[in-house]
Amino acid sequence: MTPIPKVPKVLDALIPLVFLIALLVLTIIIFGTDFDGLSGSNQIVLILSATVAGSIAVFKLGYTWDALQDGVVKSISSAMSSILILFLIGALAGTWLLSGIVPAMIYYGLQVISPTLFLFAACFISAIVSTATGSSWTTVATVGVALLGIGKTLGFEEGIIAGAIISGAYFGDKMSPLSDTTNLAPAIAGTDLFTHIRHMAKTTIPTMLITLILFFVIGLNYQTEGNVEDVKAISAIISSTFTLSPWLFLVPVIVIFMIIKKVPALPALLVGALLGGVFALIFQPQIIARVVGEEGSFAYLGFKGVMMAMYGKISIVTESALVNELLVTKGMAGMLNTIWLVICAMVFGGIMEESGMLKVLTEAMIRKVHRVGSLIATTAATCVFFNITASDQYLAILIPGRMFADEFKKRGLKPENLSRTLEDSATVTSVLVPWNTCGATQKAVLGVETFVYAPYCFFNIISPIMTILYGYLNIGINYYDKEEELA
Repeated sequence: MTPIPKVPKVLDALIPLVFLIALLVLTIIIFGTDFDGLSGSNQIVLILSATVAGSIAVFKLGYTWDALQDGVVKSISSAMSSILILFLIGALAGTWLLSGIVPAMIYYGLQVISPTLFLFAACFISAIVSTATGSSWTTVATVGVALLGIGKTLGFEEGIIAGAIISGAYFGDKMSPLSDTTNLAPAIAGTDLFTHIRHMAKTTIPTMLITLILFFVIGLNYQTEGNVEDVKAISAIISSTFTLSPWLFLVPVIVIFMIIKKVPALPALLVGALLGGVFALIFQPQIIARVVGEEGSFAYLGFKGVMMAMYGKISIVTESALVNELLVTKGMAGMLNTIWLVICAMVFGGIMEESGMLKVLTEAMIRKVHRVGSLIATTAATCVFFNITASDQYLAILIPGRMFADEFKKRGLKPENLSRTLEDSATVTSVLVPWNTCGATQKAVLGVETFVYAPYCFFNIISPIMTILYGYLNIGINYYDKEEELA
């Protein structure tokens, strides 16, 4: 008979967590703050931390390796849809560059967006698109990439541009009824979708207004390095390099329409990538020939060029170094380091969850909760904790949602209070953690280090603070009445 494993103590659970944090700090000290954490160091840190957690689970708690391995496989399986989406985003970015879709977005955007209003507009546009699609990842990978190019052309630092884009993108990720997290949080908490959205609006709309005001004020006072002549020169280079047409925007419109119609993200992104390839054949045969770099028939060059854009790195060289920076994509291959990081993070998170270490840490936090404000603050902190340790946005919603549901009910709090807290903390802070699936993805898509853009993700930073503030001030809290409690 297989012996029953022991329940871990808090110290058991803290050891691998402290080890993880210490190694990450050491890595930053050795490699510097501007190193690319996706290139291998963070992956090794996560594997070593998983080894420490696994050793404690096997040699002290009595778990078998087979049980831990099942937990790891289950954890990685939960991230498989994210991994496939990453591959398709890489392919989409490649064909949208080759077809001139992203260059067209940059070109027309430069004609209508002024430097003063750019940060405000980038955040607002991203919020509109993400609300319509329900996907922060799709928003960042499409209009976000174009907005980043526009902002860099105007002379803004890439960190603050990415912060504006991500702030807007995660507004829709929270509020859109099409978003998976917006559906997951109320399902876990035990409320319905639209009650959840209405209740969440009480904290989310003020947070977004503060964010937009901050970007507006920063834009008014930001001294950009770009000037009107630079913008004109870059616009001229793009227009002379690509065949630009409003018809190119048909592809992103189709993708957005598919997602609004609840077509799953994977087929929608695949259609977007393939349509990008078709439009490249129609509008940019001269670009395809430059990318392939050899002679051949139209069919040969077209097939090879589109394939190269989907799977690997392509670059379109012009006389402007800045424009050259905008006209580079890495295709599916460019996502491999991110996927490597996601898998390593899931190994660590899987062992921590399977061994019960994550659960015991959460239960230790509940013991000191006495007031409604402290309960909400503890729930929010736990969500952030799981984003850091489990490295997955969904686990950061699922586990605290299960852990705190009964406690919220005991305090007379309706489930929409819990679902709002989960979204205000788990959904939005995932992108601030470099080794989280969301943080790793947005770093890979935008090419901006997580620690570079994180200080400017005002919406993501303010959201958990806002929900905690509402809890302590007892603002916008829904309680059961006596009849409902009896029911």
